[in-house]
Amino acid sequence: MEDAYPFQELAYTMVVTEKCNVHSFGVVALETMIGKHPKELIISLSSPLCQNIMLRDALDLRLSLPEEAQVAKDVVFVVFLVLKCIHSNPQSRPTMQQVSYKLLGNTPFPKSPYYAIALHELKDKEM
Repeated sequence: MEDAYPFQELAYTMVVTEKCNVHSFGVVALETMIGKHPKELIISLSSPLCQNIMLRDALDLRLSLPEEAQVAKDVVFVVFLVLKCIHSNPQSRPTMQQVSYKLLGNTPFPKSPYYAIALHELKDKEM
């Protein structure tokens, strides 16, 4: 099982790498998006139950859901990037430079309304 802050590869190798920093960024960004420590969500993402977790249900319920189309696209895109940053395989994570470029660039999706997007769709989508 993957823990949220003390990431596995650091515990096993005792070597801090760029991918550790990317993971930390992803955890903090995810915590911001969902409004609580993301440990349970991260664990859920690695189980078959992930198929049933909708993006709208994972977001911080204290915040109103985005009504403006561009804001909704931005929320979906940030969650997409965050899921890439917390990937359990460090080699599959983007670099912070890649994340930065993506955040500064155009948000090309979603094609579906955000309320109809499941987290597994974002998790499995290629960067």
